[in-house]
Amino acid sequence: MPSFETASPAIFDVFVVGGGINGCGIARDAVGRGYSVFLAEMNDLASGTSSGSTKLIHGGLRYLEHYEFRLVREALMEREVLWLNAPHIVWPMRFVLPLHKGLRPAWLIRLGLFIYDHIGGRKRLPKTRTLDMRTDPAGDPLKASYRRAFEYSDCWVNDARFVVLNARDAADRGAEVRVRTRVLSAEDENGIWKIRIKNLLTGESETVHARYLVNAAGPWVDHVISGVLGQNDVHNVRLVKGSHIVIDRKFDDPRAYFFQNADGRIIFAIPYEEDFTLIGTTDQDYDGDPRDVAISDDEIDYLCAAASEYFTEPVTRKDMVWTYSGVRPLFDDGASKAQEATRDYVLKSETAKDGAPMVHVFGGKITTYRKLAESVLEKIGEALGDKGVSWTHAATLPGGDFPCDGYEAQVESLMRDYAFLDRHHAARLVRLYGLRARDLLGEARSMADLGKHFGLDLYEAELRYLATYEWAVSGEDVLWRRTKRGLRLSQGEAAAVDTFMRKVSGMHNQAENAGGGHA
Repeated sequence: MPSFETASPAIFDVFVVGGGINGCGIARDAVGRGYSVFLAEMNDLASGTSSGSTKLIHGGLRYLEHYEFRLVREALMEREVLWLNAPHIVWPMRFVLPLHKGLRPAWLIRLGLFIYDHIGGRKRLPKTRTLDMRTDPAGDPLKASYRRAFEYSDCWVNDARFVVLNARDAADRGAEVRVRTRVLSAEDENGIWKIRIKNLLTGESETVHARYLVNAAGPWVDHVISGVLGQNDVHNVRLVKGSHIVIDRKFDDPRAYFFQNADGRIIFAIPYEEDFTLIGTTDQDYDGDPRDVAISDDEIDYLCAAASEYFTEPVTRKDMVWTYSGVRPLFDDGASKAQEATRDYVLKSETAKDGAPMVHVFGGKITTYRKLAESVLEKIGEALGDKGVSWTHAATLPGGDFPCDGYEAQVESLMRDYAFLDRHHAARLVRLYGLRARDLLGEARSMADLGKHFGLDLYEAELRYLATYEWAVSGEDVLWRRTKRGLRLSQGEAAAVDTFMRKVSGMHNQAENAGGGHA
């Protein structure tokens, strides 16, 4: 693995608050240009909005209805960029949009898909086509009344791993990445930020100095402005809750479904983790603590009813194996409905009393995180002086240095090098870690060499790798963000994973083993 042995500077160039996709993307871009970077995340990486998404790299077909053409075009252009950058965790997916009598007419949908196909520089993804649902396999799980559909392209992403790999690359390039680290205060002292932080695992506090402050705290962005920076009467974001249900696999087709609803909202039904179907999302305004977000009974009923409108076999509560919710910190543009609020990002630059510069990040999507980071770097360059040039467009994320159509070849290669792996295990490791699956497996020559078995294909070697290189501390970090093995392990197995992770993470110094370029 890359190693950048760098000493921590007395004053960092950039301090980033927030370890979601925007914060990690900004940290990665900045350190790659030559700035010294410190990132602090108060929980686990991707523990908020960035792991609560519908897990799509997409242009946002429905955003065309709200005339967000710039956002859609930028997002469409990013699909293939991100696929090339991370072919292990981003891959193409076809979506089937059945025509629903009485809702959006066929001509309008076809016009939208024509725009979708042509404004985003599509090169590798196949274009839209029309389906006869009476003969196409996509019609098999649906009610007979759905006779026609359109099929179009977008991409799928493992969202939580996407965040972690951006953080890993930032750390490999020399950034200091700290998780479970709360920012207590940030004060401007002679044009330099004096930032007090606290390690929530050890209780220890320290002071970090930086020339530029990036507030990418997601749903907590206003809290940072008020609680950390001491500004009053802050209201910039509109919190919108999106909830999902995961059910046992509803259909065998590898394609996903895009379902329209009578209330104007849409939901997706997506093949998920081989044996399941992911259904979501909802769009509801949310005024609680983002840490307490959870699906409501009304949302469950809504998703079940919306899916049952299409599937021959209804979706019911008894089908559910998991639910999750996320809070989107959308910029408050005064839209009357949650689903109409802009999904575009907004950056606000400020200067503190003694001249220390900062930027606040509002909104954004996983799909456009890289472009958002480039926009933030323009502001950093204006304040601190430009360093380097835009570079992430053609830079692969850790483990992704292989052709975008080379996943199966990588699985075969891993099985040749580690003959004791069965295909399912090897395929999972390549999907999660790409080429770095070999770093995880190391010199192992048998299953016994992978250490203690925690259930299914989860072994001690993988847990140690996640603790050492991916900042995982708890069972939740491993089972629900790094691997999704929580969907299959028993309660006892999950408890054993948590006990082991807490023990192992206590044996490693967080800063030395997961950040600061000591990998």
